[in-house]
Amino acid sequence: MSVVARPLPFDPIAAAADNWPNREVVDAMAAATSIMRAQQIVLAAVDAELRPMGLTFARFEALRLLAFTRSGELPMGKIGERLMVHPTSVTNSIDRLEADGLVERRPHPVDRRATLAAITPDGRRLVDSATERLDAIEYGMGALSGSEQVELTTLVTRLRAATGDFVVPED
Repeated sequence: MSVVARPLPFDPIAAAADNWPNREVVDAMAAATSIMRAQQIVLAAVDAELRPMGLTFARFEALRLLAFTRSGELPMGKIGERLMVHPTSVTNSIDRLEADGLVERRPHPVDRRATLAAITPDGRRLVDSATERLDAIEYGMGALSGSEQVELTTLVTRLRAATGDFVVPED
């Protein structure tokens, strides 16, 4: 499955690497640029599967997160923390999901300053169906074998950990 409209007759990242003036960092430039381009390709594949369902990946993630919780609800702030997105992005996603009847806002039972987002039965059905669709296309990662997917995740996780993206558990 190709999500690229017109493939180029050459790899522009390899061409840039061949012409890169600072040879000490050419591998870093090629790796960074490859990650960014791969992210665009994977997101396009995922969004193409979700679009017919009226979802974007951001809204899918919010629904999936809520569906994973025991109670089906989380404070809005926790959603942002766990999805690693700005509070405004959470508000926009939840607004849209609420308008579609997939999520309800509820007052927090203890903290009057907080609002809970709770997945509805329709939201649960939709996210389960969307998950099946994304599973079927391996989340846009089907060009890689299972072991390559694990290797890629390991490498990117090391990069994320080294930049302080999350607290690394001590051995």
